[in-house]
Amino acid sequence: MGIAVIPQKIFAQCFKIVAEEAKLIKLADHFEFTEGPAVDSYGNVYFTDQPNNQILKWSFDGELEVFLVSSGRSNGLYFDTEDNLYTCSDALGQLWKIDPDKNIEVILEDFQGKRFNGPNDLWIDPKGGIYFTDPFYQRPYWKHTVPYLSTNNVYYLSPDRIVSKVATDLDQPNGIIGTSDGSLLYVSDIDRQVTYSYQIEANGDLNNQKLFVAMGSDGMTIDEFGNVYLTGEGISVFDPDGKKIEHIKIEEPWTANVTFAGPKRDMLFITASRAIYTIKMEVKGAHR
Repeated sequence: MGIAVIPQKIFAQCFKIVAEEAKLIKLADHFEFTEGPAVDSYGNVYFTDQPNNQILKWSFDGELEVFLVSSGRSNGLYFDTEDNLYTCSDALGQLWKIDPDKNIEVILEDFQGKRFNGPNDLWIDPKGGIYFTDPFYQRPYWKHTVPYLSTNNVYYLSPDRIVSKVATDLDQPNGIIGTSDGSLLYVSDIDRQVTYSYQIEANGDLNNQKLFVAMGSDGMTIDEFGNVYLTGEGISVFDPDGKKIEHIKIEEPWTANVTFAGPKRDMLFITASRAIYTIKMEVKGAHR
């Protein structure tokens, strides 16, 4: 008799994704507004406190430290495979690359000669290309009050640093994440309260837009079984078919973002208003 093989997507829903008897742990709550968690190759998490213009680091052994001040008002963060940290630095509408020695390189600052509206969140694909959202949220540290670009788009910066618009029919694109095989991209339009999926083409273009769920999201992540984690009122988790399978309640006014952390990528790290949290998971993150 042959051995039955259970598809991963079905297997993923045979158990709870949150670890048995796991407790939500508040790590700290002395920030202004936390955002943009990104995990390095060791499992440490870097996150932003945008009103204070800082990037901070939480080590999986529990140490918390300031990584960078004067961060260009960084919001979303993401690491590449060489532990370079990429940031959506919206003080001047830029993308930054910060190497492990904290050397900063501005890799992108305009589209066809016009400043971006406000790079918000990003994801790096398996080829090293960067997808990022560019909504307009009026910031108190800006002198201008109208956007430089007339539409809020999703852009792709190719590995050879050619930038192109890849999604243009959105009101306020915000959270973004892709699958580990580079085949699908999820983008939230937070004003419309929807999240879409897109097919990623070989050249980085996006096609076949589909409604994934009728929920917007500030930030998002994805686990090893393709479940997508959306934020706002706590964390809502949807399977690859868009069925809601879990909700993690966070006692904060707003849950901004989330990622998988720790050496095994089985700890959910959550940025929520003035605080940061962790909770132990049964599943692992899809990336790194």
